[in-house]
Amino acid sequence: MKNDATLKQDIIAELNWAPEVNAEHIGVEVIDGIVTLAGNVDSYAEKWHAEAAAQRVSGVKALAIELVVILPGSSNRSDADIARSAENTLEWLVLLNKDSVKVMVEDGWITLSGEVDWDYQKQIATGAVRYLMGVRGVSDQIAIKPKLSVSAVKSDIELALNRRASRDGQKIIVDLNGAVVTLAGTVQSWSERTLACQSAWGSPGVEKVIDNITVTS
Repeated sequence: MKNDATLKQDIIAELNWAPEVNAEHIGVEVIDGIVTLAGNVDSYAEKWHAEAAAQRVSGVKALAIELVVILPGSSNRSDADIARSAENTLEWLVLLNKDSVKVMVEDGWITLSGEVDWDYQKQIATGAVRYLMGVRGVSDQIAIKPKLSVSAVKSDIELALNRRASRDGQKIIVDLNGAVVTLAGTVQSWSERTLACQSAWGSPGVEKVIDNITVTS
C-alpha cells in the first residue's frame, strides 16, 4: 500500500504526463489517501482532465476538487453564446436523437437534461460540450429512458395473472410500437382484463396502453 508521500509523487507525475493539463498551476495534497487538487485552471476541460488524471492513480481513496476555472479574457463568452454553441454541437451528433437533450446555461455552467436510450449517449453529450469555449462546468442530469420489449411486457402480464391463479396471461397478445402497448386476446373476467392493463402500465417506459382484450364470460 502506498504512503501519502509516494501517492502524491505519483499524482504529480500523472498530471505532468497529461498533455491537457498545466500541472504547474495545480497543487496536490494527500492525507490518509484522500487527495486534494487546488489551484487555477484556464478551462473546464482542463479541470476535468486533471480530475481524471488523479483518478487514474492507484491508491487514491477519495478526491477533493478545489480547482477554480479562471477563463482568459479571450475565452469569456455570454451564457447565450454558450447555449447556442452547445445546442448546435448536440444537434450535429449523429448518435443523439433530435431534441433528446436540453441545454441550460447559467454563469458559464451548462446543465444538460432530457432522456436518452443508452449511457454512452450521456457520455457523448457531456463530452461534446465540455470543450466549448467559455464553459466553467457541466452538470449531467440526463436520464436513461428504459427500453421496452414485447417479451418483457408480456412476461409482466403473465406473472401478474398467474399470481391470481389464472392462466389467461398466455392468451394475451402484446404489440409494441415505441412506448405504446396494444393488448389483444381473451381473458375470463373483467378483473383479469383490468389486471392485464395495470401490468402493462407497470412496465418501465410505457406511455400508453390500448386495451383490445375480449372477455369470454
